[in-house]
Amino acid sequence: MNRVKIRDVILGEGIPKICVPVTGYTEEEIRLRLREAADTDADVVEWRADWYDGVFEKGKLSGMLKLLREFLGETPLLVTFRTREEGGEQEISQKAYEDFLSEVLYSGQADMIDAELFRGENLLTRICREAHQSGTAVVASSHDFEKTPEKDEILRRLCRMQECGADVLKLAVMPQNPQDVLTLLSATWEMKEKYAKQPLITMSMGRTGVVSRMCGEIFGSALTFGSAGTASAPGQIPVSELRNILKIFHEEHRAEKTSGK
Repeated sequence: MNRVKIRDVILGEGIPKICVPVTGYTEEEIRLRLREAADTDADVVEWRADWYDGVFEKGKLSGMLKLLREFLGETPLLVTFRTREEGGEQEISQKAYEDFLSEVLYSGQADMIDAELFRGENLLTRICREAHQSGTAVVASSHDFEKTPEKDEILRRLCRMQECGADVLKLAVMPQNPQDVLTLLSATWEMKEKYAKQPLITMSMGRTGVVSRMCGEIFGSALTFGSAGTASAPGQIPVSELRNILKIFHEEHRAEKTSGK
């Protein structure tokens, strides 16, 4: 599997990296969330632009992207507009979504940009091509806040993301029972072992799926999301607690491989 290097962070090796989402309707709220994120040892910060009231005003968007870049310094920045259909805060037209992605890429401020698979594979392919020309990585994503698809469908979505040229393949689903969590983990492992050329990010949301946010190193997920004040999705764990849990999994996993058992 390829490794993806974002500044000094490498996705696809070792302990899963931790990403903290930053939300906020106003600049003041976003600054507060940034300070909270800075107090953690998160590896990546995700700006959830769909929360921001000024996201559709070009001047405000470019100003916010500049603010984020200056505040974060060498910490990798992932920029995301999560659409309403996939759990986001605001409605957005197809044209506005495409314009948003282009504006973020044009700004040169983001290290990674999220592009949803179901907004169109042609769009995803084009964004991947344009992003790579500008040195930006693409996280292709798919979210289901209602259910967990069948294993074959999970694999199909992840494979399609990869075929479109995405650098990182992300899928988040909602479990109805523990079996759904096993379905997600099994699909992640199979994708990693058989098909994946790029790093994966998978998670089962909510309390039932919280274990999936901890055991990524075992099943093949390269990054997990933790909270720093305000969670952006159900089941997120505070970064400090999550870091300790990931270290425990890492040490046990390494010990098992060393012992050959």
